[in-house]
Parts: sequence; structure tokens; C-alpha cells
Amino acid sequence: MNNWSGFYKKTRDERLNVIKEANILDNEHFDLLNNNKILDFETANNMVENVVGTFSLPFSVVPNFVVDKKSYLVPMVTEEPSVVAACSNAGKIVERCGGFSTTIHDRKMIGHIALYDINDVEATCNLILDNKELLLKTANEAYPSIVKRGGGACDLEVKVLTEDNTSFVVAYLIVDTLEAMGANMLNTMLEAVKISLESLTGGVALMAILSNYATRSLVSSRCEIPFSNLGDNGEYLAKRIELASKFAQADTYRAATHNKGIFNGIDSIVIASGNDWRAIEASCQSWAARDGKYKGLSTWTCDLEKQVLIGELTLPMPVASVGGSIGINPSVKVVRAMLGNPDAKTLASIIVSVGLAQNLAALRALVGDGIQKGHMKLHAKSLAILAGATTDILDEVVEKLRAEKHMNLATAKEIVSTYKK
Repeated sequence: MNNWSGFYKKTRDERLNVIKEANILDNEHFDLLNNNKILDFETANNMVENVVGTFSLPFSVVPNFVVDKKSYLVPMVTEEPSVVAACSNAGKIVERCGGFSTTIHDRKMIGHIALYDINDVEATCNLILDNKELLLKTANEAYPSIVKRGGGACDLEVKVLTEDNTSFVVAYLIVDTLEAMGANMLNTMLEAVKISLESLTGGVALMAILSNYATRSLVSSRCEIPFSNLGDNGEYLAKRIELASKFAQADTYRAATHNKGIFNGIDSIVIASGNDWRAIEASCQSWAARDGKYKGLSTWTCDLEKQVLIGELTLPMPVASVGGSIGINPSVKVVRAMLGNPDAKTLASIIVSVGLAQNLAALRALVGDGIQKGHMKLHAKSLAILAGATTDILDEVVEKLRAEKHMNLATAKEIVSTYKK
């Protein structure tokens, strides 16, 4: 049995040994991790324009994170203190209760073509729908390889949208992109369908482009936590977490920070997995305002009869297991191996569950001791490093700094200077 206990207290070599003994990585991927191989300049230079170097961030892991009865070593790439620790602590709480359970509602992407200069919008909508099968065939002929693999364009919807006396007839193409995020795939299909739509309707196409609002790629994560598992005064904490959830639904100012906390975790694993975190942010932030008001993305409710706190989070999560930098960046290869090379649906389930765990940790801290208690220790550590504290004196400097009335960089420098005399 692998010794994950006290993982955060171990040295890097000890942590790597635990991972090696767990047989999570093969020799090639373990060597990449052990040697801290990063993105080399030549590879980076071929990925984007005007490259002058590469930029590193901390690469951490959260052990024993249970999703759908399977335990994962979750990779996280983030520079923000407390994110990894918070996710790890929440993961332990939920793991003792059976872990997170997830539901994949669908796994399709949407693209749209906006037409204008339409004389009769209602007749045009009907004309497009009457020719749906032909238009789907056109889309699939533009990208036959996805059809051969079992995916492809599967539906077409039409809406009329009016803004400032200008009407648009918008055709929405729904595509099963399988393991890919599908941006290039959809855009290729849409360009082909655009030509057919202009010819069919006599309208003018304004644009044909993928939408990042992925409402056909919804994933839900859920957990049930007995009040007693929340620590002392568990029922009191659970009720306050439920109230905090309601507050995030009621107040947009709170919702923004509530959701930012969720994305502390989600962005960390999305970046690590080589996926487009900006697309995920755009999709989920849009989802937060789907009812016309920006709200908290998660919900927490108390079941007083069962004495459990129930957490739920549903998000659009159109992540991919192929494409982009996934097959290029050596660190991403290690991440995928660490997770067991999950397919897109499994990866989405893990990511949404990480978001729910991060939210639990934040709310538990906020309604309990307050979020600053954990943050200030990490803040002191950052100040000590900035002040020049080396590894051999770092812990002592941090403890002395936390005992000071004014915890700032100037004080940290004064403390560090006493060790250099």
C-alpha cells in the first residue's frame, strides 16, 4: 500500500518515490517528471508566434482524489498559495464519504452561422429546417474523418435574434467531436454550410464560428458529506455552508468570488492537461449568467433527516484528450499518464469534481475560522522568500514573521538579516 499520508510534509525526492512505488507512471514519464523536463524553446517556438523563452509554474499533485469510485493523483498547475492544500483537504473529506459521483449529460459542441439581409425571417427559418438533412450532409462531407470515427454533425437548430432593429437568422450546428475539443473541425464544417445557406436563403453570412458556450457538453458532480465529517460543530458548519451557497445565488458581488474559488481548482487542472482554460472560463462564466443574472455555480443543501451536506456543481466542460498542445508539451504527457490517460468525458468528470472540492474548502474556511487563517501562513512564506530566506532558515523566518504585529516585506527582511550577520 502506498504511503500518501503526510504527502505535503515530504521532500520532493520522497514525493517522487511515493509516485514511483505507486506504479502510476511508466519509466519514460517518470523520468520526465524526475528530471523536471520543461517545454524546450524549439517546441515552444513552433506552437505560437514571437517566442522569446518559456514560462514555468509550480506543478503539484493531489493524491487520493476519488471520482466515480476511482482514486486519482490529480495534477495541478498554479502559482496561488493554498489552492493545492485546500483541494487536498476537501478531497480527503469527500473521499471518506465515498468520493464524488458524476453524470455526463452530453458531449457535443455548437457552432453558429449568422445571416442578415433576410426579407422574411420566418420563411427562411422554415426553409433551413426543411433542408436540415442536406445541410448536415454538407457539414459531414467537409470533415469525413470524424464521421468515420463515429462522430460528426448530428443536428441543426435555427433562431431569429433581433438587436437595435437588425434581425439575424442564426443556424446552430451541433457536432459530436468525440475526443477533440473540435474548434478546427466545427469551423471547417461551418464554412461549408455557410456557402450552402447563402445560396439557399439569399441572405448574407456575417460569420461562421464555433461557440465556446458549450451547453451540449454539460457535466455534473455531486457529493454527500455527513455532518460529522465536517469536524466539530459539523451541523452548524453545514447549515452555514448552505447559507453561503444561497448568498452566492443572491448577490453578484459574492458570486464572482464564489466562482473564482471554483476556478482556482478547475483552471489548475485544465492548464495541466493542456486544454484551453480560456475557453472553459468563457463557457462556464456564461453558464453562470444563463438565467439573466450572474450567480454562484455550485449549490450546497442540508438534508437534516439524513444529517448530510449535499454539494452539486453542473458546468459546460468541453475538454479534450487529443489535439492542441496535448500531444506536444512533455509536461502534459506526464499529466495524462498520471491520470491514467483518461478520455474526454472522464477528464471532464475529474475537473468538475475538483471545482466542487475547491468550493467546499473555501466555504468551509469562510464560514468557520475564516479564510485568512490558512492564507496568512502561506503569505508569510511568500514574504520570507521575497526577503531572501533560504531553505535552511525558511521555516524559522516564517514562524517569527507570523508572530510580528506587522507582517510585511520590510519586517521579513529585518528577520532574514539577523541570520546573515
